[in-house]
Amino acid sequence: MAAFVRAVDSGSLSAAARALPSSLTAVSRQISALEEHFGTRLLLRTTRQLALTDDGRILYERAKAILGEVREIEAALSRDPHQPSGRIRVSSPSLIGRLVVAPLLVEFLRCYPALSVDLLLIDRAVDMVEEDIHLAIRIGRLRDSQLVARKLTDLQMIVCASPDYLDRRGEPQTPAELSAHDCLVFSDSPGSAEWRFADGTKTGRKFRISGRLWMNSLDALVGAARDGAGIVRVPSWQVQSDVASGRLRRLLIKHEPAPTPLHLMLQPSRLASPKIRAFVDYLVEQWDKIDAFRSPHSRA
Repeated sequence: MAAFVRAVDSGSLSAAARALPSSLTAVSRQISALEEHFGTRLLLRTTRQLALTDDGRILYERAKAILGEVREIEAALSRDPHQPSGRIRVSSPSLIGRLVVAPLLVEFLRCYPALSVDLLLIDRAVDMVEEDIHLAIRIGRLRDSQLVARKLTDLQMIVCASPDYLDRRGEPQTPAELSAHDCLVFSDSPGSAEWRFADGTKTGRKFRISGRLWMNSLDALVGAARDGAGIVRVPSWQVQSDVASGRLRRLLIKHEPAPTPLHLMLQPSRLASPKIRAFVDYLVEQWDKIDAFRSPHSRA
């Protein structure tokens, strides 16, 4: 299985042989034996690349998880159980990962000198098995899943603008009035934009807004809002100090949507891992101490 997974990850049998290290003939025989054992074709081989069959993809995902568990067992049995060791792969939305999680890692690594952390800033839902992710921070309500979830906090999306902009353009009293304002939109692809607000229903209602400035960086949008460029929609924790100091003014408070939960996700098989338990306990403990997530401005 190790040869099979390495071949898929590296894209060729020869690359897998170099990485293991082993011979090309040995790797080819191991994969052929694996196909014979399961009675199915796992790889479609060409002169330049490998492609997984449907059965091959099933085995690849499960084999990668099994090999990870084997490494966890080896680490747990061969080292001091009171001193977690090894590497932890964590994925997080880029903004939270950069501004919240990354600063917490300094003290974590100081407390656990035998551990190392890969922090991946990814603004999408990762496949934890296929991408070999141990822990994932996810925004949004959870779908049915076999993953274990630990809630960290609730995130409240708010709209705000600088006093200078509001003095010039006036303050919107309803979400519908945003269509007549300069809105600053977070997006990778400019086009039509909608923001969701509460309307008495569970899901709320989307309102079309008028976007004059589009960016794929919330930091840059907040900076533009401070300079009076328009109205921005951001997580309340990100602009807590700006709102408290008066640099930005919170708008349409009565129309704010329900808060969105933030969870720490992990595979059930990882629960017994000392390094995973250490990271989860540390992150939850530190998260509860962050003022931006403890204040009423960040929660419903």
